Amino acid sequence: MARPQQPNRWVMLGVSMTGQLAGTILVNGAPFLIHHLHTERGLTLTQAGTIAAAPFVGVMATLVLWGLVVDRIGERASMAIGLSIVTVGALGAALSPTLVGLAIWLGIGGVGAGSTNSASGRVVVGWFPPRRRGTAMGIRQTALPLGVGIAALLVPNTVAAHGLRTTLLLIAAICAAAALLSAALIVDPPRPSRVEAAGSGQLTNPYSRDHRLVRIHLASALLVVPQFTVWTYMLVWLIDDRGWSTLAASVLVAATQVLGATGRIGAGWWSDRVGSRLRPMRAVAVAAAVTMLSLGLLSGTPLAVALIVVATAVTVADNGLAFTSVAEIGGPFWSGRAMGLQNTGQYVTSALVPPLVGALIAGRGYGWAFGLVAIFPLIAVPLVPVRGEQSRDQV
Repeated sequence: MARPQQPNRWVMLGVSMTGQLAGTILVNGAPFLIHHLHTERGLTLTQAGTIAAAPFVGVMATLVLWGLVVDRIGERASMAIGLSIVTVGALGAALSPTLVGLAIWLGIGGVGAGSTNSASGRVVVGWFPPRRRGTAMGIRQTALPLGVGIAALLVPNTVAAHGLRTTLLLIAAICAAAALLSAALIVDPPRPSRVEAAGSGQLTNPYSRDHRLVRIHLASALLVVPQFTVWTYMLVWLIDDRGWSTLAASVLVAATQVLGATGRIGAGWWSDRVGSRLRPMRAVAVAAAVTMLSLGLLSGTPLAVALIVVATAVTVADNGLAFTSVAEIGGPFWSGRAMGLQNTGQYVTSALVPPLVGALIAGRGYGWAFGLVAIFPLIAVPLVPVRGEQSRDQV
């Protein structure tokens, strides 16, 4: 029997990151349409925030399903199919004559983007050994802040210069290229046979063993609130409240995403060094609470811009840690579903943040909004199951 193909693991990481990046540009690029929809189309912040939330709803509604698909048909096919759906959603949004149609097509794009979360995570977990997995997953997780950074530069400036349709067509082209790359280069990581897995307990439902996964899911959902508050409203805050130009504000937002990407890699490396994913995650939760409270209290001072830059790095550092831990606990026959549930909780929260925080800003101002979201990472601190953490599970 021929030996299974052994690809370069770093190539697998790069291709999976590219797929995640493309989906991120569509999903997380939508909030950067808020300023255009608010000022040029006359929508309220709440209405514009609702349209921006549409792709998050699409992702949220299908993440567990995509986890099942990944467990059944593999990572390569899942990513190629999912990114093709993202491409169709972006094309439909570009050609839609109505704002309702825009929201629907963005939601469809979000449905496809959900495939990249579990599939790309499984590629990394499957091809990297435990001692390098935290760093590798941290690198993979940089696709999200880097995608947001690219979207921050691409979306508002292209919309201002060439209009909404051109912007969405460009995003569709990026997603189509990523779909082709995934289909051509991804190799599904090996898994043990079901007989071997049954003997080692890997077929057992991990949710029935203990409450670690549930607690990680809840803590991660809470930690998304400050992350998406900053991501969604930093650009609008800089322009409307601080008087920055669109170009200057988008450049700063993009630059802070690079800082956030570095923080994710550092957090993953830290977890490999200390042999724990969850102790660093708890420390990040504490830092996020302190940073957001400080930003809220000092939002009207010259320190505010520096604090929001710090917040963009701190509030994203936990994602790779939680995702890696969930994949390791879930194992090769449950990790797709476990990662799908993990991301579902995060995207439920993500979909709620733009309209609800937008309403809070409209009623109380940016300072109150930034300060109040510090409550959520504070609640997350005791939920992180540090005492129940075991040594790295083999996946």
